[in-house]
Amino acid sequence: MNRTHNNGELRITDVNKIVELKGWVAKKRNLGGLIFIDIRDKYGITQIAVKPENPNYEIANQLKSEYVIYVKGTVIERESKNKDLPTGDIELDCIELKILNTSLQPPLIIADNTDALEDTRLKYRYLDLRRPCMQKYFITKSKITQAVREYLCSEDFLELETPILAKSTPEGARDYLVPSRLYEGEFYALPQSPQIFKQLYMIAGFERYFQIARCFRDEDLRADRQPEFTQIDIETSFLNDTEIQTIVEGMFKHVFKKVLDIDLKTPFRRIKYDDAMNTYGSDKPDLRFGMELFDCTNLFNHIEFMDGVIKGITVKNAEHYTRKNIDELTNLAKKYKAKGLAYLRYQDNTLTGSIMKFLDEAKQKEIIDTLKLENGDLVLITYGKLKIVQISLGALRSFIAKKENMLDPKRFEFAWIVDWPVFEWSEEDNRWYASTHPFTAPKDECLQYMKTNPEKCYANAYDIVLNGYELGSGSLRIYNQDVQKLMFETLGLTDEDIKNKFGFFTEALKYGTPPHGGIGMGLERITMLMTNTDNIKDVVAFPKTQSARDLMCESPSSVDEKQLIDVHIDVRKQ
Repeated sequence: MNRTHNNGELRITDVNKIVELKGWVAKKRNLGGLIFIDIRDKYGITQIAVKPENPNYEIANQLKSEYVIYVKGTVIERESKNKDLPTGDIELDCIELKILNTSLQPPLIIADNTDALEDTRLKYRYLDLRRPCMQKYFITKSKITQAVREYLCSEDFLELETPILAKSTPEGARDYLVPSRLYEGEFYALPQSPQIFKQLYMIAGFERYFQIARCFRDEDLRADRQPEFTQIDIETSFLNDTEIQTIVEGMFKHVFKKVLDIDLKTPFRRIKYDDAMNTYGSDKPDLRFGMELFDCTNLFNHIEFMDGVIKGITVKNAEHYTRKNIDELTNLAKKYKAKGLAYLRYQDNTLTGSIMKFLDEAKQKEIIDTLKLENGDLVLITYGKLKIVQISLGALRSFIAKKENMLDPKRFEFAWIVDWPVFEWSEEDNRWYASTHPFTAPKDECLQYMKTNPEKCYANAYDIVLNGYELGSGSLRIYNQDVQKLMFETLGLTDEDIKNKFGFFTEALKYGTPPHGGIGMGLERITMLMTNTDNIKDVVAFPKTQSARDLMCESPSSVDEKQLIDVHIDVRKQ
């Protein structure tokens, strides 16, 4: 019972061949005695025909969905061809049929269009993964990974590993902690990224490192985030930021050509962080459409309640927007802490809207001329603190673009967001935090402001973004121990904190650390965009729910008391 072909392979040129196939029963149809069976594997589907006089007819009659079968038969031309199926010109006239294994009735339809709820799909993930569309996601993911390796190895990179059991360090999200059995009260941490270790590879002199690395972050989940994920991790020595970015552009150019047969144009656009926020209201802007933010403070600052910065966006051809639609947009803006959302509509050469009582005839003309309004335009305006105004309008921009079908899934607009702030202020904690991580190198001209004016500090940092998603974040690293100490002090870390959390790393910096930098990119997000799905769970083989539960394995779960005793843990009941 050898398999001579896969189920997506046979064509009209194979007619009269005797072949052997194996796979799952995708569908069985009994048409007045003649039984048709669709046999499926990861390559595709082939139709089997079994006539009533066939000695295998009784076996064929027993078959149910997802039975595993072996079939031997003669390739014949189909009378009724299926143009939607690559094998749709032929079928197999059954010679021999065997049941290799039976199956219970599956709890979900195993086809591209399934009726199963997400929880059912996750509980029976091994069945969900049989669906052809799901298998295509993971075949593509595998091809992406292979293409990344192929390109980086051709660029003289070494694929090197880093520890999974590591030290807990404050790099942003919460760590997943692993208790030590041998050392009571002490813990390992699962890596949020290989950040420190890949820098240590540079100190060790390897110069070009990469890894397809597993990373773990205990943070709130969303559609493009999972607690464990895969990172394409790169670090180099003796290269500047532009040289690193050029390598990454070459990698994406190779991957897109190899996997999707798309020729990307390089170099990618480079946009300063401040310009991205001012123009698009996002540090990961979608560049497939316009609708850019504009400053209109001078037009509306005479209106008393419009204090602070005033910005807006113009929605073209918005005649169909009702008051209910605008209320929906207002609620969305308020979700991002906007004080409110004013609007103006320009229709039949007349201006109307929520703030008309504050606008005399001269001011209306000034608005129409300044904003170059055309019939059908809808202007949305918000005001207040700069960051809130930017982010709320950025959210409206993205929401409207999706709603109005402005997003071409076959168009890929890459960009580098560069010159990031080194620090961000936390109102809640009343202190500065590193915008990326505490090993990012500030620009030389900003070192003078580190302690006195942190908000004026910009970094040699760069994010690569695509179609509204951040694919990766990178930077040149601090390689001078004095600058690293200055960074830690600005973040409020004491000498004791530095020694306890980063002692081994700061010690390593004293031994001839080369200038170096790198980037980490999310493999799942890249796969999401290249396969045109908007849910990261589609490209994670065994994902967690939004509440970080694995419905299939039923984890997290309680453990035996003895296991807790072994690792010196006493669970307190709330």
